[in-house]
Amino acid sequence: MIHSLPSLHVVGDSISIQYGPYLEKMLTGVMAYSRKTGTTDNLDNPEGANGGDSSMVIDYVRTLQNDPRAPFDYLMVNCGLHDLRWQLAEHRFQIPLEQYGENLATIVRLSKPVARQMIWVRTTPVVDQIHNKPGMDFNRFARNVDEYNSIADQVMRANQVPLIDLFAFTRNLGDDIYCDHAHFRDEVRAQQAAFIAGYLSVLKTRFLDGNP
Repeated sequence: MIHSLPSLHVVGDSISIQYGPYLEKMLTGVMAYSRKTGTTDNLDNPEGANGGDSSMVIDYVRTLQNDPRAPFDYLMVNCGLHDLRWQLAEHRFQIPLEQYGENLATIVRLSKPVARQMIWVRTTPVVDQIHNKPGMDFNRFARNVDEYNSIADQVMRANQVPLIDLFAFTRNLGDDIYCDHAHFRDEVRAQQAAFIAGYLSVLKTRFLDGNP
């Protein structure tokens, strides 16, 4: 008997766009990979394949409820880097921390008819001195990444959503990993994909193959 591969659908920010091609290749024969698609000319602009902030992810997951491919076996989600932007002109976070937590709880709820299992990817690190240079319309700070990740951890653990700690994995690679203010060099993207692929392979065994 020929068994079809379990399906994985990804919605995430530009970090996931960049490690995505490596992840898709590494999951060949393991999972059927798909993601939010569309043209993304500017990685800082949340459009097209870029999932954007948590409010935008809510809107997208709602559309998946009518997607003929659904329900997926896995829905892998990340949002955070856009939420924690400190908008310099407005002097505010794009999505305040409390609202971020509420949005994530909504995403978890909306994911239930869309996928058999939601998976959360923790937001990747920033280095203040590398990111916050003159000419930027927004800042990001490492302390806020920690705060937003902490809220996400609480929401996901309360809802028994598996966590992929891409934050810790990436941070442990050091600071000489960035190609710009927030995105990573090509070899780092491949390492991130390998880390995620390994986690997904283990998760597949536990959840879909019925092993404890």
